[in-house]
Amino acid sequence: MAVEYDVVVIGGGSGGLVVAGVAAALKAKVALVERDRLGGDCLWYGCVPSKSLIHASRVAYEVKHASRFGILCNDNKIDFAKAIGHVQSAIAAIEPHDSPQRFESLGAEVIFGSGEFVDPHTFVVNNRRLSARTFVIATGSRPAIPSIPGLQLAGYITNEEVFEITDRPDTLGIIGGGPIGCELGQAFARLGSQVTIISSSDRLLPKEDPEAAAVVQQQLISEGIRILTKTRVERVEVVNGQKYLIAKNEKIAVDQILVATGRNPNVESLNLKAAKVELQQDAAGYNQQGDQKGIRVNAKLQTTNPRIYACGDVIGGYQFTHVASHEANVIIRNALFLPILKVDYRVIPWATFTDPELARVGLTEAEARQRYGNNIDVIIQEYADVDRAQAEAATQGFAKIITKRNGEILGAHIVGAAAGELIHEIVLAMSHKLKISALGGIHIYPTLAEVISKAAFARTQERYEKNHTLQGLLEKMFRLLRSLG
Repeated sequence: MAVEYDVVVIGGGSGGLVVAGVAAALKAKVALVERDRLGGDCLWYGCVPSKSLIHASRVAYEVKHASRFGILCNDNKIDFAKAIGHVQSAIAAIEPHDSPQRFESLGAEVIFGSGEFVDPHTFVVNNRRLSARTFVIATGSRPAIPSIPGLQLAGYITNEEVFEITDRPDTLGIIGGGPIGCELGQAFARLGSQVTIISSSDRLLPKEDPEAAAVVQQQLISEGIRILTKTRVERVEVVNGQKYLIAKNEKIAVDQILVATGRNPNVESLNLKAAKVELQQDAAGYNQQGDQKGIRVNAKLQTTNPRIYACGDVIGGYQFTHVASHEANVIIRNALFLPILKVDYRVIPWATFTDPELARVGLTEAEARQRYGNNIDVIIQEYADVDRAQAEAATQGFAKIITKRNGEILGAHIVGAAAGELIHEIVLAMSHKLKISALGGIHIYPTLAEVISKAAFARTQERYEKNHTLQGLLEKMFRLLRSLG
């Protein structure tokens, strides 16, 4: 039976746009279906606006503390509405790259509307029946809202509303101590809000290396952010217009509540059952956080219907823009040609853009010890021992690299200035299976990147200091050379 398209992409976020753009450029016939606007969470509610607000808040922080460099700024006034204006300007500058016109110029047909599968081979949108050789589901995710009594009545915001408010809340309560909660909590505190972060875990950033996360947590505390760990919000009350978070028998008065407690996949409206596409399941059909799991895919990113692929947040796993793009590139080759390529998650980096930043790739020390026992080396290089860090008063933090005894890099964690940039040298080494010695090559002096080369050198020095046999042989060799003149 003839079909209308080579590929129908459902969802115009990061993953969907990569598939649609590349497939159209390859002259495949493509339909791109989006219910709202192209660009997805990253452009409108995530990466772009959050980093713009973080940058504005960092400028505010540097101005406030400029006197340490001998620069006196008498007026530290913050115009919050203009800071949000900077955020919106950044979105507007990037949006044309994700515009319908761009994708139409590449040859894709862009269709706006909500649709659903009616059978394993047909997707209906705006009363149009779209048939294709393959489909790609890239509908992303949305904030998961906890079932807290009184929360809905009191009102709250998530990352989908926070970048549009123009009146800064004097007091902000954040439910959730993950990356979103920490990044936005610090940004709002630096822009003048009194911030309380409430986390059910025993520490902030529980998925990160504990030592690295502790550096971030201590910095937030030093900036006046109140942090409550091992704490759950039991209910929310509103008294005479004032919102209160009730936690551990304490009433915390807040002007605004930001919910940052995880994500749920956008699958409900797709009628996946008709398409014979299944969700990931455990006994209850939900993950440990109570969030619904994503679409089940195999290593080739095919769903339980092999003609339908899925990528990005909708499949769970690593919920990052760069991972969605990575998955999309696998799908392009499998969906348009032969389904033989498997997605590789061996080397996946990410960063939390607090100040200091925290970046990670590969295993944590605990994961490495669980997998390899004592057959690992852990190297820690402090920023304080890097001259550029001293020159810029950016000595807080360290780089931690975990290797096997043979030098194979298992993971790395950097907490400190520009950590999100510095991690890529290690990502490249791991991607090409280079050993840690490869990181010890020449680095420009003075740069922060020396934190990595110094770590590699420290590992070599440590191995030498433990090799008493080699030291003895070298001592004898030099004694002989001296005797020969």
